[in-house]
Amino acid sequence: MSKELIDVLDENGVKTGEILSREEIHKKGLWHRAIVVAIVNDKNEILLQQRSLDKEKNAGMWDISVAGHISTGQDAISAAAREINEEVSVSLGYSVDIKDFRYMFSYRDIKKFSDDFTENQFYDFFILRKAGISIKDIKMQESEVKAIKFVSINELAEMIDRNIIVDRKAVYDELMNYLHRY
Repeated sequence: MSKELIDVLDENGVKTGEILSREEIHKKGLWHRAIVVAIVNDKNEILLQQRSLDKEKNAGMWDISVAGHISTGQDAISAAAREINEEVSVSLGYSVDIKDFRYMFSYRDIKKFSDDFTENQFYDFFILRKAGISIKDIKMQESEVKAIKFVSINELAEMIDRNIIVDRKAVYDELMNYLHRY
């Protein structure tokens, strides 16, 4: 398997011209960009994934529908579509199209997991609304995802309170504000 290459950014989110592997970027704690996508069904429920127990961080925790790095030379919306197809592919004869995404906002976050693993990331958050989707229609990438489920806004809030979901406060706050409008 080839290494995922990522553009290194400065503290303002501007590409430096340097391209490194995901592992090198995290080891050195360099700025880079990632995407976060909430998939929402027609019942206003959010698809969550339980991270594989083999993941290097947040193993076994529940997380937003899809998250991943933006590969070098790729834009955020293309990365979002790629990650959905990699992690949680919908088998309805439906292909994810960039026009289906709603861009919500960008933010930056710093998390130090160990001396050799720091995430200095800029995140682009999108929502993908998909009517008629159910758990039985979704095929998980088993190396990445242990389980999936749809949850209501109240269930999401309870999971946040119980601290069993990956810390993405800015995303969850914006997502709940968005969903309360529907």
